[in-house]
Amino acid sequence: MLLRTRLALLALTFLTALTARADEGMWLPLLLKQLNEADMQKKGLKLTAEQIYSINQGSLKDAIVQFGGGCTGEIISDQGLLLTNHHCGYGQIQQHSSVENDYLTKGYWAMSRDQELPNPGLTATFIVRMEDVTSQVLAGVPTTGIVEAEREKLVQLNSQRVAQAAVQGTGYQAFVRPMFNGNEYYLFLTEVFQDIRLVGAPPSSIGKFGGDTDNWAWPRHTGDFSIFRIYAGPDNKPAPYSPDNKPFKPRHHLPISLAGVQPGDFTMVFGFPGRTNEYLTSWGVEETYAVSNPAKIAIRDAKLKVLDADMKASDKVRIQYAAKYASIANYWKKWIGENRGLKKLDAVRVKQQQEAEFQRWAESGDAARRAAFATLLPDLKRSYASARDYTLARDYVSEAALGVELVSYANSLLPLLDLVDQKVPAAELKAAVEKAKKGVAGFFRNYNAPTDQKVAAQLLPLYATGTPPALLPTYVKTLSQQYAATGWDAYAAQLFSKSRLTDQASALAVLDAVANGKPETLRQDPAAQLAAAVVGNYRAAILPTYSAATDQIALLQRTYLAGQRLQQPERKFYPDANSTLRLAYGQVAGYEPADGVKYDFYTTLDGIMEKADPTNPEFEVPARLAELYQNKDYGPYAYKGSVPVAFIATNHTTGGNSGSPVINGKGELIGTNFDRNWEGTMSDIMFDPDRVRNITLDVRYMLFVVDKYAGAGHLVKEMTLVGGPEAAAGSDSNQKVKKVKVKRKKA
Repeated sequence: MLLRTRLALLALTFLTALTARADEGMWLPLLLKQLNEADMQKKGLKLTAEQIYSINQGSLKDAIVQFGGGCTGEIISDQGLLLTNHHCGYGQIQQHSSVENDYLTKGYWAMSRDQELPNPGLTATFIVRMEDVTSQVLAGVPTTGIVEAEREKLVQLNSQRVAQAAVQGTGYQAFVRPMFNGNEYYLFLTEVFQDIRLVGAPPSSIGKFGGDTDNWAWPRHTGDFSIFRIYAGPDNKPAPYSPDNKPFKPRHHLPISLAGVQPGDFTMVFGFPGRTNEYLTSWGVEETYAVSNPAKIAIRDAKLKVLDADMKASDKVRIQYAAKYASIANYWKKWIGENRGLKKLDAVRVKQQQEAEFQRWAESGDAARRAAFATLLPDLKRSYASARDYTLARDYVSEAALGVELVSYANSLLPLLDLVDQKVPAAELKAAVEKAKKGVAGFFRNYNAPTDQKVAAQLLPLYATGTPPALLPTYVKTLSQQYAATGWDAYAAQLFSKSRLTDQASALAVLDAVANGKPETLRQDPAAQLAAAVVGNYRAAILPTYSAATDQIALLQRTYLAGQRLQQPERKFYPDANSTLRLAYGQVAGYEPADGVKYDFYTTLDGIMEKADPTNPEFEVPARLAELYQNKDYGPYAYKGSVPVAFIATNHTTGGNSGSPVINGKGELIGTNFDRNWEGTMSDIMFDPDRVRNITLDVRYMLFVVDKYAGAGHLVKEMTLVGGPEAAAGSDSNQKVKKVKVKRKKA
């Protein structure tokens, strides 16, 4: 009886997993009409799919950009004003900062257009259109009898042809991305703007309030936003930076709602999610949970402790390493939460149940089904087993060995020695050296050798002991023996004292020596020798087997997903995130993460003051913000006697969704996505509607900070405020709040 009950429960769990769960999914805007429109409208959407994504008229998609290479931004005025997260703009804010002008600490606000700061290399990318090009990409690609690497070469060639044909005679750019593990392919036509200027950023005490303590956590009180502006040439088209450029005129900008949110309200997140693995097998989940994540967590934990101590001891180091620290800490904490979530969901067992059902389906079919799918899962199991040690070794190379900046920098110079060994013409070598020299100043501007030496002393022994012995370079084994008595601290001291790559002047001298026919200056540098040993061993002893195994896994995973879509024809499948434009939708909702714990759906300025701690840099409150709170000077941004700061909803998000607009059913901006709750970080692998919540900066707190705190009401005047009581748009303005519909302009 007990066994029968257990089997029934397992079957119920499996069926639940097969159903398209509430609010799960990162959907292609192109397919909203056929897959999602009706469901979205049932949940509160007042727009049509055409008003969200259109190529013939202005739509919501025309207000969404990929900000740089890894975040999202949204256009919030008809003059190209761009809103994203503080942590997305952090690198640019840092680059403009110095000890004398510390914009990270004090914030920055351009009070006129000529004070808006250019950011070389920063881009904002709009999606012009997307198209299913599967038939073109797979034309001439054999379905059997071809190894994965060769198939990928053919796919890439076809993809390049498709992209080139799409942009011929236009000023656009294009790329093709695989969907469903390479079962389908989509073309994305883009317009990339290059002149992006910093307009405003709150101080870190607002933009990073709560720091790493609150990162990936709820309740949250972080004013995580920054403001930029897109500039264009005289034809409103992309142009390199020029003081003569004009603010970009978008096809659509998002109106901003002052109405706020309530539980059950419809929400959608429109942006560029980075990467998910929702269709990973049990062996992939187990590898992530038990092998890869624990190793990376331990390595980053050691590095963060060193950086934290040195940043607290020196303002110069704090500014140099602020962006690096934030980047390292972000996924360190995410992986910890992900593992907790996978354990709580018993993810490996759930995946095993799904695989057992798939195996029964495969074996119960006709000869063609059995031939295509019956041996698939056993083959996947073997491939993961063969890759396990090589995956771990790869993680230790990338996180530990190359986590030492000196080693990583030396590795970036090794291609110069390859050119020397290839006996290329002197002019070609000198050109390569000149290119390398251009990056020297940028590297050393944010580098502190004493800090990196301490990092090396911590990370190199982790690399030496954590790498499977058979895959560790002989050079490093020798070092372990040589320094067995004195320890890795002694080796790190010697490495940094003898290397000529630890400061800008000597690094330039090394590069000049290479250009002048003295490559041994670089070849004999101890940092270059260590990098050459680590990377050379990786390429010779690790990469070939790792690549062969992962290629086989990719092939089998593609077949497995194709089989699942045949097995479950009633299910709506969505492709894993891959940094392409997606829409997720859900509803505002609190949650109960544990027994006896219940979280409300929003936070307020009151919570900031409750957390305030002048002895803890993560919880410092600016005097001006405290004054506004004390005087209850909230302007039109108040709600129930305070200012709303953040809220949560059930949207499916991941990295890359940082900065994404959170939009209500009318197409109005209600907030900016900036994080997930810690209990929901496993949603990259397995979604749980009861626990997964995206964390959103309430747009009213952004407006409050810009207007009342910074006194930059001129920026609020640019925006279109809708949905609230009639109120001034900016404290010194008489502009009234408007009701605005989605603008429709001919392309």
